[in-house]
Amino acid sequence: MKVVIQRSKESSVKVEDKIVGKIAYGMVLLICFEKGDNETAVTKAIHKITNVRMFEDPQTKKMSLNLQQVNGEILCISQFTLSWEGEKGHRPSFDNSLPPDDARSLYNKFCEGLISAGFVVASGVFGAYMEVNITNDGPVTFILKF
Repeated sequence: MKVVIQRSKESSVKVEDKIVGKIAYGMVLLICFEKGDNETAVTKAIHKITNVRMFEDPQTKKMSLNLQQVNGEILCISQFTLSWEGEKGHRPSFDNSLPPDDARSLYNKFCEGLISAGFVVASGVFGAYMEVNITNDGPVTFILKF
């Protein structure tokens, strides 16, 4: 499981020219499920992501606050193309991606887990062609693997 996290001032996702998900201040998660991923990885990712201190404390000017401390929101986007490592050739291969039905199930569990943890979560449409508008704040971007 790979997750690209971007701190965001505001972000949205469109499918067929309709906004299907939108957040104010918070984080955008680009999520890729790969072969071997399971619910344990999902649980670990939720814990790490919701506790990562990537928001600036106004007093210290350091990144020392987590999502809950800033009342941030989450935009989750499925992104199977992250499975390509780019080591061989020039044409991306997504052979390491989890099959769509399995990935969809884990993606739904991931989003539901974030909601159960008390966060406002917006999302794209799994498997759809999406237009994602991210206003990256900083820019602050992290790549996590689980």
